[in-house]
Amino acid sequence: MLPTITKRSFRPFYMPNLFDDDFFPVLSNRTSSMPAVNIREDEKNYILELAVPGIDKKDLKIDINEDVLTISSETKIETEENKDGYKRKEFSYSSFCRSFYIPENVNRDNIEANYKDGILTVGLPKHEVEKNKITRQIKIS
Repeated sequence: MLPTITKRSFRPFYMPNLFDDDFFPVLSNRTSSMPAVNIREDEKNYILELAVPGIDKKDLKIDINEDVLTISSETKIETEENKDGYKRKEFSYSSFCRSFYIPENVNRDNIEANYKDGILTVGLPKHEVEKNKITRQIKIS
């Protein structure tokens, strides 16, 4: 089950991931490398909060492709040590990618992001959706 502050039945941003409980419950333990996400809504915004401690701001990437907002990170670390005739080389790699559907009432031009104390906050401002209100009279034959 994804950690969010919204009810499971209502997820305006939810896009299933291959390793979510919905698809493969056995593999759900692999989501431990996925950052926890809280989704809040107020009158003016949707707000995503991702817990990404230890990740540098420059390693975070936010993309919008049509109606999908994708937050990702990729980190590679290599260390090499030569001491007393011994050589040690270590490397690590970590990455994540979370995608969310963007509701049509979000102003895509004014999306903002802030990173502070290991929390990435993404603000998605709402705007009124103009609906084509067509009024006409139907003739009865």
